[in-house]
Amino acid sequence: MRKQKGFTLIELMIVVAIIGILAAVAIPKFAQMLEKAREGATKGNVGAIKSAISIYYGDNQGIFPTSLTDLMFQKYLSAMPAVKVTHPSNLGGNTLSGSSIGVIVDQALAPAAIGAATDGWKYNTVDGNVYVNNSQTDSSGTNYSMYGYQ
Repeated sequence: MRKQKGFTLIELMIVVAIIGILAAVAIPKFAQMLEKAREGATKGNVGAIKSAISIYYGDNQGIFPTSLTDLMFQKYLSAMPAVKVTHPSNLGGNTLSGSSIGVIVDQALAPAAIGAATDGWKYNTVDGNVYVNNSQTDSSGTNYSMYGYQ
């Protein structure tokens, strides 16, 4: 009689179980990495907007733009970057869109408080500061509104 080659059912079940365990560990880590990447992209977008505001300020003899759309249609920004963070449900609080480019303009010396249920950017025309318009915390415990100021 010839000996047959191949795997037994038990061996295949053990391999499937090991792959299932690895997937159960890897998928949540992958989701965390995706949100950290969105957080990094948002921080980079804050830096790009702040740089454009700074260049505008220098070009216009110490005058901040009246809105961030002024920057988009001139030589400073080609398009308004989005707030990429989504604030996943495991962090608690409201989920953000991850694609908002809306800007709320604040013209007061003492800026109004940033809410936890808002999305997009907040821009202060008095001091030229731009913030993520949300006070929730990211995966490391930093408020989104502090991006670019830490």
